[in-house]
Amino acid sequence: MFIYLCKKIAIPGNIRLKCISWNKTQGFIACGGEDGLLKVIKLETQTDEAKIKGLAAPNNISVTQTLEGHSGFVQVVTWNEQYQKLTTSDQNGLIIVWMMYRGSWYEEMINNRNKSVVRSMSWNADGQKICIVYEDGAVIVGSVDGNRIWGKDLKGTHLCHVAWSSNSKILLFGMSNGEIHIYDNQGNFIVKMKLSCLVNLTGAFSIAGIHWYHGTQGYIEPNCPCLAVCYDNGRCQIMRDENDYNPVLIDAGINVVCIQWNSNGSILALAGSLKAASQDKDINVVQFYTPFGEHLRTLKVPGKQVSSLSWEGGGLKIALAVDHYIYFANIRPHYKWGYCSNTVVYAYTRADRPECCVVFWDTKNNEKYVKYVKSLISITTYGDFCVLATKADENQPQEEQETESFGAMYVLVLCNSIGTPLDPKYIDIEPLFVTMTRTHVIAASKVAFYVWQYRVAKKLTAMEINQLARTRKEGRERIYHIDDTFSGSGDAHLDYSKAFEGTRDPICAITASDKILLVGRESGIIQRYSLPSVAMVQSYSLERRAYQLSLNCNSSRLAIIDLSGVLTFVELEARAADGTGQPEAGGQLRLERKDVWDMKWAKDNPDLFAMMEKTRMYVFRNLDPEEPIQTSGYICNFEDLEIKSVLLDEILKNPEHPNKDYIINFEIRSLRDSRALIEKVGIEESSQFIEDNPHPRLWRLLAEAALQKLDLQTAEQAFVRCKDYQGIKFVKRLGNLQSESMKQAEVAAYFSRFEEAERMYLDMDRRDLAIGLRIKLGDWFRVLQLLKTGSGDSDDALLEQAHNAIGDYFADRQKWLNAVQYYVQGQNQERLAECYYMLEDYQGLENLAKSLPENHKLLPDIAYMFVRVGMCEQAVSAFLKCNRPKDAVDTCVHLNQWNKAVELAKNHNMKEIGSLLARYASHLLEKNKILDAIELYRKANYFFEAAKLMFKIADEESKKRTKPLRVKKLYVLSALLMEQCHEQMQNAQRGKVKEKSSESASALAGLLEEDVLSSTNRFADNAWRGAEAYHFFILAQKQLYKGSVDAALKTALHLRDYEDIIPAVEIYSLLALCACANRAFDTCSKAFVKLESLDTLQPEQRQQYEELALEIFTRYRPKYNKTSDLDDVLESGDGKLPVCVATGAPILEYQFWMCSVCKHCMKAKEAGHYNACPLCHSTVS
Repeated sequence: MFIYLCKKIAIPGNIRLKCISWNKTQGFIACGGEDGLLKVIKLETQTDEAKIKGLAAPNNISVTQTLEGHSGFVQVVTWNEQYQKLTTSDQNGLIIVWMMYRGSWYEEMINNRNKSVVRSMSWNADGQKICIVYEDGAVIVGSVDGNRIWGKDLKGTHLCHVAWSSNSKILLFGMSNGEIHIYDNQGNFIVKMKLSCLVNLTGAFSIAGIHWYHGTQGYIEPNCPCLAVCYDNGRCQIMRDENDYNPVLIDAGINVVCIQWNSNGSILALAGSLKAASQDKDINVVQFYTPFGEHLRTLKVPGKQVSSLSWEGGGLKIALAVDHYIYFANIRPHYKWGYCSNTVVYAYTRADRPECCVVFWDTKNNEKYVKYVKSLISITTYGDFCVLATKADENQPQEEQETESFGAMYVLVLCNSIGTPLDPKYIDIEPLFVTMTRTHVIAASKVAFYVWQYRVAKKLTAMEINQLARTRKEGRERIYHIDDTFSGSGDAHLDYSKAFEGTRDPICAITASDKILLVGRESGIIQRYSLPSVAMVQSYSLERRAYQLSLNCNSSRLAIIDLSGVLTFVELEARAADGTGQPEAGGQLRLERKDVWDMKWAKDNPDLFAMMEKTRMYVFRNLDPEEPIQTSGYICNFEDLEIKSVLLDEILKNPEHPNKDYIINFEIRSLRDSRALIEKVGIEESSQFIEDNPHPRLWRLLAEAALQKLDLQTAEQAFVRCKDYQGIKFVKRLGNLQSESMKQAEVAAYFSRFEEAERMYLDMDRRDLAIGLRIKLGDWFRVLQLLKTGSGDSDDALLEQAHNAIGDYFADRQKWLNAVQYYVQGQNQERLAECYYMLEDYQGLENLAKSLPENHKLLPDIAYMFVRVGMCEQAVSAFLKCNRPKDAVDTCVHLNQWNKAVELAKNHNMKEIGSLLARYASHLLEKNKILDAIELYRKANYFFEAAKLMFKIADEESKKRTKPLRVKKLYVLSALLMEQCHEQMQNAQRGKVKEKSSESASALAGLLEEDVLSSTNRFADNAWRGAEAYHFFILAQKQLYKGSVDAALKTALHLRDYEDIIPAVEIYSLLALCACANRAFDTCSKAFVKLESLDTLQPEQRQQYEELALEIFTRYRPKYNKTSDLDDVLESGDGKLPVCVATGAPILEYQFWMCSVCKHCMKAKEAGHYNACPLCHSTVS
């Protein structure tokens, strides 16, 4: 920052001032002094015209009013900015609250305790409460409307200061003995504050001020110190909160009388006086510090005794009460800002966010990009790029490539002009000073500097990209200690231990060009290194410590601004002797300017520079100044004899809405003179003047003027002199045109007067040229208008192009609905599909897919769009339309539409159907959908797998003892599937035999097939057995219930063969029941014997069977009946007779019916009663 005194107001009657307070929101300044003096003044509010000048605008007093009411010395004045009230008190203890009414201040309330004097008053952050402290220890807290909230008498204490915390929960009371007590907002004592700044001090000292910044405009970084406590001996501590045990400590070295934070808590001002060594009187000074205790500037103030200070709301001015004067000082803050490729980059803090808000404001298009950065240190720009130096975020893991500097404290982020981070570098040295050239970023701490050769992707060839990985190791990043001498042979590696070694002469400024790097040290030495090798070339010794260094465009001169704002120059390259007494290399130039706070060399002329001195801008050519311009802007750019300046003060008053009016372009004198000459005297004479003062910009000016007058010869010569190849080509093209009006139209277009050019073309009836012009400009809306207004048929291809271009315009702005209308007219199906997708208009997308011809290149894209949103059917139809069945199947699989996948695979005879089925089946089995898996296999003619699964289910169901009929059906289904499998194999076998003539080969194949068949046969027999078992089980019970006990017994006897399928308990229980009902007690007895011998029974069940057997067989003795011949046959078991599945009886006749599917038999006489096989339910043929 830079500060200088700018105005002085005398108080009439030479009355000494005691206090001053500046209202931050309305701009009123209240000052109080002897004899009850109380004045309110206000500086002029700026008009729009004055705003453009910023601080350079005249500051006249617009309001001045003397408020009468106090009789004694006015000692305290404080504003309530929220409610526009002023509170004052004098040495008699009288308190007056003033209010504004129709532009004047009037008394609203008065209070007088008559006992003691008010030492301090403070409004809380929202202006609702005021705390007043009296010297005798009385404390009163009142509300804004004058009601007393509470009062307290702190016995035995003398109070002198009070401050509220930002949340109004804490009150600090400063005692006259220097202690500070912390109370809650109800007046209850909490604790004494720990005062680290007074350690090892003896003697009496009093508090000069307590000021707690309330964070109304945000903090410059998270957890920033904001509570300042200062003593009259210059000792000060800045704390994060009232209990901070590690505060920032300052010794200002002056006798302090008053302290105050600026409006955003970034600068603390301490006003006081300093004993001068040579003089016997004191010097008044104001010291400025950051919240972290870093000293920024010292301002010397004339007069005997400074008594108070106050900041202006914007932080650009400070008011000082000295004797019977008010002094005003202007402040040029050291903003964090930069300028790269038409973009102003600036940072500001917001109350609602902990991060720093960095705005990239494109001044050409008036568009801004906002980026939030934690703990921003500085912004540095060059060319098209910008480097943000920040503290590393402790919580964030660093990128993989940065592992070697893991745990680094700071980050340099290379960004482009819209704030996109291109390359972050983690470093261990604090980047207090950062400079940037076309190829390097150099960051310096107090003791070391880090050189990084950055690269940007857009300028890399493929070969260089391949080398990138290697060059990192070859030293694209290097670090050097300021005291080392090195030859530049690449001997400095990334060794951060150098950064912590310490030095007696720290770095204070750096700058660099493509060729050299200059490092300024606090002793006044400037060390020069060559780039890119970083070898020390020489050092220059100056009397003063540099604050800012700046090199001209060919690195021949160095400009130095020191801490007190004095600008001097050093000649770096020896110039040819021209008799002007130029110094040799390393010597200082004779020019010296004071109160300089900014300067910029011209980019294209080593002798041109612009500098800001107080509120004036001077342009120097060869060290001779032109007449100054009144402005307070920061210089962005100086090239082509034009200076671009930005009014950052105005922009940062409303940083979210930067105004293009705050970018100002100044032309330097030679450009202004040339322009005036051309306008007044003519082209011939002007060209002579420009010949004497050549500059490409002046030649361009002449060329443009000649073009306006269609003086093509002069225009061509001028274009040649400013090396404008396009201009030369343009003049040649003009020369080939016959019509004068055509030439004028072309020139109008060249000077961007497009409306005029278009009108001329249309007047010449050359609508095609007007359309061509608009197409070049990309103004497709106008192209469409021109095409539609034209008579006759307009060009269809052009119309289509215009519609599509307008569609693109809307699509770029994400106005998809508008884009759709134009794409439909432009028949741009690709972009149309995209728009429908973005609009989620899937019906429109489906209709589009239907309207496209087969195998259209857009169909796969549309299909994938449907896949992404899970619309299987539409995706499949799109894939099939472009003849990609495999993708259609993959889609079905992806979206779990397996049956559709299998169906598609079958329809298109795909080879991979087997693997697909296996995947789907396993998917179904995972979800326990076994029947679905069976259905899948069955549909796909994979009968064996289906049968296996079905048999498994039947087995499981049979074990669960579910309904016998259901289990029988499951077994039958399994067996039927096996039969289908056999049939499939036999058909395949027959087909192979037909195909293969070689008998031996077919025989072998037959054997192999038989092998497979036999294994499946065994499996099929098991299934049929299961079906038989349950069939007879059900049949026996049916017959029993019907009363056919004999038939039931015969059927039940068969069940003995199926103990492996139906539990033996069930079989023998049923058999015993049937035998008992049929009075065949011997069979019954055998069944009971079997039942009692079963291992699976519980003892109590066995007990029950024995008791039942006893009961039956005591009544009916089991006598052995002579069995019939039939039984002999049945028992002999040699060749078992077939069993009738309808009755359960053996078939003795030679004629019987056999089922064609399950191969089970039925008596011929029974067959007539059935339409279907009783076992497998296939129809009777």
